[in-house]
Amino acid sequence: MRKLLSAFAGLTLLATGLATGHALAADYKIMAPAAPGGGWDQTARSMQATLQDEKISGNVQVTNVPGAGGAIGLAQFVNQAKGDPSQLIVSGYVMLGALLTNNSPVTLDQVTPIARLTGEYEAIVVPANSDIKDLQGLVEKLKADPGAVAWGGGSAGGTDHITVGLIAKASGVDPTKINYIAFSGGGEALAAILGGQVTAGISGYSEFESQVKAGQLRLLGISSDARIDGIDAPTFKEAGTDVSIQNWRMVAAGPDLTPEQKAAVSADIEKMAKSATWQKTLADKGWADTYLAGDEFDAELKKDTEATETILKDIGLVK
Repeated sequence: MRKLLSAFAGLTLLATGLATGHALAADYKIMAPAAPGGGWDQTARSMQATLQDEKISGNVQVTNVPGAGGAIGLAQFVNQAKGDPSQLIVSGYVMLGALLTNNSPVTLDQVTPIARLTGEYEAIVVPANSDIKDLQGLVEKLKADPGAVAWGGGSAGGTDHITVGLIAKASGVDPTKINYIAFSGGGEALAAILGGQVTAGISGYSEFESQVKAGQLRLLGISSDARIDGIDAPTFKEAGTDVSIQNWRMVAAGPDLTPEQKAAVSADIEKMAKSATWQKTLADKGWADTYLAGDEFDAELKKDTEATETILKDIGLVK
């Protein structure tokens, strides 16, 4: 009789766990809407390792769906993840511009935002032998002849391009006149900058860190609101250009989740973001901890989307 009662109690606990959907560790499938190796892929795989190492999830799989700045992956995700709390997608600021410039039929309004996770600030560099000594000097050249200043950065409409447009706008220069050269990869852009094929380079600081420390590149400024420990450069604002911007990355769940499903996923992601494993990952990769969730993140995402559309119209990439 005792054995029967014990077995019944065990089944009751199991049923309770299944009913709540949260007493047992959830399995997740995370989509990185980009090729392996990039920022979104690294974020997804770091999430995978942390969720499993911290025993938040029993099993996490990562898939890559590259193309069109994440628009192809997002379209697939919207179609496949409806009402499924086990599916997540990594996204970020770059996708806002990509969806607009690619005239995507799907938007981030169709998914369930969970949290902003990490951020990286933009850095402007010139070759060490450049006659441009500081950001003010670069801005003066831009004002004198916008077309004569060639900027080398990532994809058209991405964070790098948007940042240059904001700098032009803040400096009283017509953003449609900027001479922005988009490179498909960080290696190509770096070679062009070091080779003097462009006037200045712009990207996340980590892309330039080793060359700056080796004395091959001169760091003119960082797009943060305040100086960053360990980086010997003024903010754009300190240098007289009223621009601050961050290339952030986020995680979202599928469309049409119930409030209970969203709460369960959000709780798992919060545990992950506050765990020792995740904090070590951020430190190792040089990512800023920009965790933001709930209504605050929803409001920030809406504001960033509207601002991105405005600047892309200013640049002439969106009508």
